[in-house]
Amino acid sequence: MPDYRQAGVDLGGAERHVRAISSPVTATWTDDVVGDFGGFAAGVTIPPGYVEPVLMMSTDGVGTKLELARRGRRWDGVGFDLVAMCADDLAAVGARPIGFVDYLAVGSLDPDRDRAIVESVAAACRVAGCPLLGGETAEHPGVMEPDAVDLAGAVMGVLDRGSELGPHRVGEGDIVVGLISPNIRSNGFSLVRAVFGDEVDENIDLLLEPSVIYAPVVLAAVGNGGVHAAAHITGGGLPGNLGRALPPGLEARVDPTTWERPPVFDLVAARGVPEPEMWTTFNMGIGFCLIIDPSEERHVLEGLSEHSARVIGAVVAGDGVTVG
Repeated sequence: MPDYRQAGVDLGGAERHVRAISSPVTATWTDDVVGDFGGFAAGVTIPPGYVEPVLMMSTDGVGTKLELARRGRRWDGVGFDLVAMCADDLAAVGARPIGFVDYLAVGSLDPDRDRAIVESVAAACRVAGCPLLGGETAEHPGVMEPDAVDLAGAVMGVLDRGSELGPHRVGEGDIVVGLISPNIRSNGFSLVRAVFGDEVDENIDLLLEPSVIYAPVVLAAVGNGGVHAAAHITGGGLPGNLGRALPPGLEARVDPTTWERPPVFDLVAARGVPEPEMWTTFNMGIGFCLIIDPSEERHVLEGLSEHSARVIGAVVAGDGVTVG
């Protein structure tokens, strides 16, 4: 009868992987972390200063951008894609990330690749100001191809009840501030791979640029006041995400001439993707939006200068999002 190793699962390799990632993971820990590395679970105490704390959660994955990382054997940025997709969703409601876990599924263990991926997640957690509490690396022989990888994560955050950002705070006359994204981030890569075909390898360095993590500066801006709502611009683009921050009867009118479109989007469009499809698939150079009180414009923009923030639109009577 075959044993577990002969069935394709390397328990010894899994133990070596856990030892190899111990240092980068625990380097993200603070005194707020409760538990031991390698245990069944770990937790984190709620930071002081919250009157009525509410725990918020978000989960996401890197998606098919991982296929480009596999082809290019470039894993140093995928953790930033993962953490950005999760932590920036929390930031869109004004929640501070306080604990992250990841889930790495592979066809077969690869010590160098798997350590690089976890190190990337840990590095991104440090940027987001959030401990990587732990996770899981699962080997799926016979179900996934030996060199196949999937990566997902979940983040826990906290805010005070009643302080959450959202459509209920937005009013006519508010302005829309956009934070620049220099690249595609981690959405729309099924379309990217389809239109580039075999040419994808020629552009892999550009396409694999890691996602920007906006959460720290966004949360600082929220703490300083004047922010009514926010939108993380991911799949669906500006029309599909900025609209989620608006109440019925109000419209966000966005002027695309207020920022310079990064060249990568022209590269994709040149492969025959129609302009409307570009706007509903990609961020088009704006990775995050804040809807703010116009009297706070200068103050908010100064705090977001790291991401070349600028006013890109206004909230008026109407419905949804108009770009152009």
